[in-house]
Amino acid sequence: MKKTFQTASLLSLALVLGACGSNNAPQAVTPTGQSLNKLKVPTHVTDRWFVELSGDPTALSSQSVGAQQAAFRTQAAQLGITYQEVMSYHTLFNGFSVKASSAEISRISQMPGVLGVYPVKEIAAPVVERNLTDALTPDMFSAIKMTGADIAQNELGLTGKGIKVGVIDTGIDLEHPAFAGRVVAQYDFVGDDFDYNKPAKPDPIADDCGGHGSHVAGIVGGNDPAKGFKGVAPEVSFGAYRVFGCEGSTTEDIMVAAMERAYADGMQVVNLSIGSAFENWEATPSAKVGSRMVKKGMVVVASAGNSGASGSYSMGGVTMGDNVISVASVSNTEIEVNSFSITPDGSKIGYFAATGAPEAVAGSSLPISKNAASSPTTTNDGCLVGGVSPYAAGSMTGKAVLIRRGSCTFYEKAKNAQDAGASAVILYNNTAGYISPTVAGDSPITIPVVSISAADGAKISGLIAGGVTMTFQSGTINIPSPTANTLDSYSSYGMSAELEQKPDIAAPGGNIRSAYPLTAEPTGYATLSGTSMASPHVAGAAALMLQAFPNTKAKDMRGLLMNSATLRWYRAASGTLFTGLPDYVQRQGAGMVDIVGSYYNTVRATPNKLSLGESASFATRNKVVVLKNTYNRTETFTAYHYPALTVGGTTLAPTPSQAYATMTINGQDADKSDVEVVVPAGGETELNVVITAPAGAPDKSQYGGYIVLESKSGQNMVIPYGGFKGDYQSIKVLGDLIIGGSAQNFPALADDVADTYYTEGETVAAPIDYTFKQVALDPNKPTELTLDAPYVIAQISHQARKLTMELLDSNGMVVETLRKQEYLGRNCTNNLAQASDRCDAYNTYGWDGKLSGGKTAPNGTYQLRVKVLKALGDESVASDTEVYTSQKFSVARP
Repeated sequence: MKKTFQTASLLSLALVLGACGSNNAPQAVTPTGQSLNKLKVPTHVTDRWFVELSGDPTALSSQSVGAQQAAFRTQAAQLGITYQEVMSYHTLFNGFSVKASSAEISRISQMPGVLGVYPVKEIAAPVVERNLTDALTPDMFSAIKMTGADIAQNELGLTGKGIKVGVIDTGIDLEHPAFAGRVVAQYDFVGDDFDYNKPAKPDPIADDCGGHGSHVAGIVGGNDPAKGFKGVAPEVSFGAYRVFGCEGSTTEDIMVAAMERAYADGMQVVNLSIGSAFENWEATPSAKVGSRMVKKGMVVVASAGNSGASGSYSMGGVTMGDNVISVASVSNTEIEVNSFSITPDGSKIGYFAATGAPEAVAGSSLPISKNAASSPTTTNDGCLVGGVSPYAAGSMTGKAVLIRRGSCTFYEKAKNAQDAGASAVILYNNTAGYISPTVAGDSPITIPVVSISAADGAKISGLIAGGVTMTFQSGTINIPSPTANTLDSYSSYGMSAELEQKPDIAAPGGNIRSAYPLTAEPTGYATLSGTSMASPHVAGAAALMLQAFPNTKAKDMRGLLMNSATLRWYRAASGTLFTGLPDYVQRQGAGMVDIVGSYYNTVRATPNKLSLGESASFATRNKVVVLKNTYNRTETFTAYHYPALTVGGTTLAPTPSQAYATMTINGQDADKSDVEVVVPAGGETELNVVITAPAGAPDKSQYGGYIVLESKSGQNMVIPYGGFKGDYQSIKVLGDLIIGGSAQNFPALADDVADTYYTEGETVAAPIDYTFKQVALDPNKPTELTLDAPYVIAQISHQARKLTMELLDSNGMVVETLRKQEYLGRNCTNNLAQASDRCDAYNTYGWDGKLSGGKTAPNGTYQLRVKVLKALGDESVASDTEVYTSQKFSVARP
């Protein structure tokens, strides 16, 4: 039976080297598979690759690196390899980014001196929830109080003066008073019109037209006395490195170039509120460069990512680097919002205005209505059902329509209400907290769209039957955040693919008001939410610590901040705060950054976190933590174990478990009694820690917790740990794909021309024909051509150490290895209905019918075989590798 994919058309296939096969005459076959209908697969910039040469550039002279790269170019020319060099790197990455066919990149990967080749990832513009704040007081007062930045400024005299902070982002608004005269280095790598598939037009001026970079810089250290705005470190100097155009994405190779530039410009702290979700390997190019920046003496701070809704192992990019400080997001304590009043009691409801819609007119009144089937539990309120709007034409004329969040985009909901005659839309959340939605779309929204909390939405929903009217108010109101001081739901989960504990620390990131380009917002300020806002808070904190302790090594900054962090508790989607155990270590790291605690604490812990690996190998782990006292006073601590919630459920749908590990410290039971620890003045003490994985935790769960030390002098310390329960290699990598609500047996072999795919194990009557001709699939678009060639659709459910694709002949013998790719990330989802341009459901791996050296493969019968080595797998252990073999197909050139 045929089933149809429900998303947009395929991107260009990344086709790889082919190989020869038998000369058996191809046989025609009637397609028996299922309909493709052109699924979009956002993977990497199709023809661009990193080429890394052996040798760490931080350990080599510039002459040695230059000579090695020159030798590569010479050898490639001698071998007749065709490629275009896009960028070369010399200080933090030894190699290039190149444009080359997959056939040529396969040849490059086999050259002597080549350490590895990696696809250049498209880096999507950071997604943040935004609310422009026309009449709001532009300050970060509540956010900086949460971390003690206000005390650091006002009582300790710390402002970041003399510290240079690089912001790699969308640029900085050079005309904004918050940054006046403090941008000391800048470069625009891309130009206004750049997108990942458009040419870059570099410029020496890194002005900001996107807004994100200015907001980030404002949090780090903006200072606008006239407006009462002050960031964490208000006297830092800035380096502005623009890697995004006004709209759209960038590429990882441009980001690496900006990182090298920031290093060359002498930045002491660098913030990267950008990354690549699910690519959670330390060995990816940007993460490796981040690690080397720290090695060279730069403090590197990066956002953990906003993919929490996509489950565990969802971090990725620079944030995974060794000693890079990875930052999670905590919700602000207060929110200042616009409001409307409702009848009959005149109570005021705070709201956020959606971007992409006009502002509401103060004083205007509207009756509130909703779909008859709408309730506070409706999951698809306001969404199209089978392509049909839930609102009859004209049914909402002159009304404000109440719609619950869920299932479809905010734009779709607003558009459906607008088409039914609505004069306004009230969106309400389906979890605790507030949202700042966008309703921008091809066909504009011309009515006000606002968003409110779940509780307020449920209240209004219950009043509608008796009649309720809203009136938009002028001015703003202050309201407590319903998610104050807890992890934001969007904040990404660790651990790394290698089971290293990430993220490292948390900071305020939800509902943060900061600078915004004057060209986009006349007041110069906006409220944004995301780990993008949390990361610069920690970058600012690092600048304050460097001012206070200028001899602090970059690699030690993470521990300085982590050791003094404060734990956050778990808040369920329902809004209920769970106070029994702290939130997952895999979401908050050591907890909320405490700047004052970091300033006063004189004892440091090494290591600053413990990664325990999988329990199948060793259920009990022995670790040594060294406490070093930098002061001339003996410190006596009470040490104990504080377990955190365990991440149960599944990768895509994690749920909390209260099963936790047990611990002894220096031979004493740290769960049942306190352990006294004495650290002599100027001396060291060892903690011998034994941690046993929780027997009652679900299989394949992630557990964790904290060694907590409290001193009589007021010093408090935390050392987080994290581990995996069970056999990590039992996690399946090649997963099934859910299509139309039904799981299908993937991988699959695809045939674009026949609009068909054949799932794993599906029987075909005869080999499938591929002509390797360029074919117009849509007769109405004769210039849009697709190569009639085989490719494998694979749903990557978990990160993999290596993927290899081989070409087999008609007898199942290996003819040639077509593709090798290391350090794979996982797909965002396994459900096609949830896929989007920011959330992929599968990858494709294809063959262009070419042999090694560019020869054309003869007609014949072949198969494709894909092998994936699991994340910590051993190639000598058969069960650590998953194997898929396609149906037989024919090269059937005319």
